[in-house]
Amino acid sequence: MNLSFFDQFSSPSLLGIPLVLIATAFPALLLPSQNNRWVTGRLSTLQLWFVNLITKQLMLPLNKKGHKWSMILTSLMIFLLLINLLGLLPYTFTPTTQLSMNLALAVPLWLATLLTGLRNQPSISLGHLLPEGTPTPLIPALILIETTSLLIRPLALGVRLTANLTAGHLLIQLISTATAALISTMPMVSLLTLLVLFLLTILEVAVAMIQAYVFVLLLSLYLQENI
Repeated sequence: MNLSFFDQFSSPSLLGIPLVLIATAFPALLLPSQNNRWVTGRLSTLQLWFVNLITKQLMLPLNKKGHKWSMILTSLMIFLLLINLLGLLPYTFTPTTQLSMNLALAVPLWLATLLTGLRNQPSISLGHLLPEGTPTPLIPALILIETTSLLIRPLALGVRLTANLTAGHLLIQLISTATAALISTMPMVSLLTLLVLFLLTILEVAVAMIQAYVFVLLLSLYLQENI
């Protein structure tokens, strides 16, 4: 019974062919197709307003040099947001519950911010490893600690996103299983668990949106440190 709860996180396949790429590319089909006109209807107007809002929020902590990354960060934000929200629908698969995929997104982008800092301002980037005014005996230990905290950043990004989404999906499945099991024996308790399930679903929608925003916001903060 316990193993069946984790079956929802296994990668789906059809005739031995993994369907993760299809699940990853599906959100792009929900976006309106390009047209010669800037605004083609209410949906495109809403899309432009939403993208503009996300871009403004992500670019707030960055200076003008960091605005070159606006397209990458905004696209990543929309990509994660759509995947997280679509994963809450019944009979769907959430690719962002896979740690391998989240690390595949976090590691290259974190490494790009780090290499940008080492190329543009190497002394300042390396200076982050040793706070000013550190006593001489503590220098080796602090350098080791700061280097470890720097290298663990992409792992923290991937694990945070994976853990929050996985925990939410498990809670929804556990409560929905309890609701279905109690409906015949204790209908009033089943109604209460159904109410809890409804509230938890609303919470998970908020978590899906917040985690996508936090993932990209932390990347923008790492970028700001290096530019």
